[in-house]
Amino acid sequence: MNKLIHVSQTLCLAALLILAGGCSKTAGVGGAAGDAMPETLKVNAQFAKDLRLDEQQDFEDAKRGLVAKPEGKIIDANGQTLIDFDAFKFIDGPAPATVNPSLWRHAKLDSQVGLFKVTDGVYQVRGFDMANMTLVQGKSGWIVIDTLTARESATAALAFVAKHLGEKPVSAIIFTHSHIDHFGGALGVVTAAEVAARKIPVIASEGFMEEATSENIMVGTAMGRRSVYQTGRNLERTAKGFVDVGIGRETAYGSFGILPPNKIISKHTEELLLDGVRFVFHNVPGAEAPAEMTFSIPDKKLYGGAENLTQTMHNLLPVRGAKVRDALRWAQYMQQALDQLGDSEIYVGQHNWPIWGNARIAEFITKHRDVYKYTHDQSVRLMNAGYTPRDIAETVKLPKSLSEHFGARGYYGDLRHNVKAVYQFYLGAYDGNPAHLNPLPAQESAKRYLALMGGADKTVAAAQSAFDKGDYRWAAELLDQVVFGDPAHQGAKELLAKTYDQMGYMSEASTWRNSYLTAALELRSGAPKKGVDRSYFVDMLSQTPIERFLEAMAAGLDGPAAEGKDLKINLVFSDSQESFVLWIENSVLHFKKANPADNANATLTLTKPIFVKMMAGTAGLKDTLLSDDLKIGGSKIDLIRFFSLIDKATGTFAIVTR
Repeated sequence: MNKLIHVSQTLCLAALLILAGGCSKTAGVGGAAGDAMPETLKVNAQFAKDLRLDEQQDFEDAKRGLVAKPEGKIIDANGQTLIDFDAFKFIDGPAPATVNPSLWRHAKLDSQVGLFKVTDGVYQVRGFDMANMTLVQGKSGWIVIDTLTARESATAALAFVAKHLGEKPVSAIIFTHSHIDHFGGALGVVTAAEVAARKIPVIASEGFMEEATSENIMVGTAMGRRSVYQTGRNLERTAKGFVDVGIGRETAYGSFGILPPNKIISKHTEELLLDGVRFVFHNVPGAEAPAEMTFSIPDKKLYGGAENLTQTMHNLLPVRGAKVRDALRWAQYMQQALDQLGDSEIYVGQHNWPIWGNARIAEFITKHRDVYKYTHDQSVRLMNAGYTPRDIAETVKLPKSLSEHFGARGYYGDLRHNVKAVYQFYLGAYDGNPAHLNPLPAQESAKRYLALMGGADKTVAAAQSAFDKGDYRWAAELLDQVVFGDPAHQGAKELLAKTYDQMGYMSEASTWRNSYLTAALELRSGAPKKGVDRSYFVDMLSQTPIERFLEAMAAGLDGPAAEGKDLKINLVFSDSQESFVLWIENSVLHFKKANPADNANATLTLTKPIFVKMMAGTAGLKDTLLSDDLKIGGSKIDLIRFFSLIDKATGTFAIVTR
């Protein structure tokens, strides 16, 4: 029985999931976040001086059409708070010393949450999650555009709408693109059974399902761990902690699901009549998301920009990690958006707040077009002149005509990071300097630098001097060497945490602020002791093709441990009548969809629901080992040997310490 338990455990650990947290290997140094230092105050004061922070048009737009504001909390089935509407009441008045005043202004705008009337028959729910839910009134019910991240937040949003606008059935669902904050709450809007019974149209663009179910599966553990930094998930909601996520207020980490679309938009431009409302969809893949579409509702003179357009410069490469995005294609889509705008008088995005007025919308799109085009062109110009990524990041500055436009400032993306993404898109991470072809590992390099600099104490003293002068970037570089080269040096961790405080306080980009302050938090107290509850992913994983899991398992094979191993396993799904042959050859795990091999070492027969629970790490004895739906044929020992070669990625690796 213990061997069978081990089989189940090793299967479970093959799952690679988004949004996973983890605990660090080292203890923190304790202490609390510090106050803003003089140099931080100086930098933030310059932002306040250079920008028209008292401009009110955005605030008028963000508040326009308010029907009702929510109160209280959104709570999951376990009693855990997902969204606390009262937690951000501190975001009011002038910017505190510990928040960049430009980011503070943006956070105040994102704090305008509730149910809003955009125009007759069109409403938005904002602030129930990171993204917006847009609702269009059809002849028989609501056409729901994007369903938020989690079932709980979507359910709460629709209940809030019903409370203030009356009960209406869902008559259609539109997914604008393949990111989880736009489809993860689908099952809180309508069930798959109801879609089938009532023949509810579920519309998405070509490639949506493949991208939605595969995103983050392959490198989900690493990306999930890093996403904790980007989103500030574990920071306190205070003026010294989390204030915003850039494209919305915060994310609901609840139960994630998906509904397979039954109508695919495959043409460049395609028109559909949904519950009496005429939509025109435009395919825009490969920029902000691999599968994405914008739309317009001509009869309402409304243009929907999906997430290609937000009230901030976007990421060409998120700090959590992702495939690099194409800045030139993004700019071209913005030109297409201008051409498609026509006489539209209303812009709605699936993040942030709307804009009214054709001329203002055209200006908004134009600024976004030129931000991405300028970023692309100037990065390429400097690349061709021999500049390295760090050089380019220090050199490229937006012209005043773009930098003064709040809608194109870097609250979510950041120009310095985006130019490096352009470099990586064309030339890769290597900067051409042979000294960087085969550098020492970071920890070994740090030890040698410390020896050269006279030891950890002298290096910390130099960092303290830099810190006192407000030279935080240099202080962080020095202290990073100490923390990696001498992990037991508590003084270095304490000073590095203080340094990251200041770097976070002066960051205009929410993603940078969250990253710095999360680093400081983990230096002080260690990373989270528990990751995300993987049971939240079961609904979404049930729609994920088996091949995606097997690809992730192959990428988790411990190559050195597999050397010389010759094992073959049949994986048979009794409910779907699918079968796969998995085998190890040359320390590589291969698989193919095929009938069970006669010469396999073992055969594992099970149903997909059990397999999904294994992948989510939620399968217990009753579900698996004692179930009639799971059978093992052949050598149980070989089956255990096979799956024991798959690394058990836990997402608990250290980031700012070793």
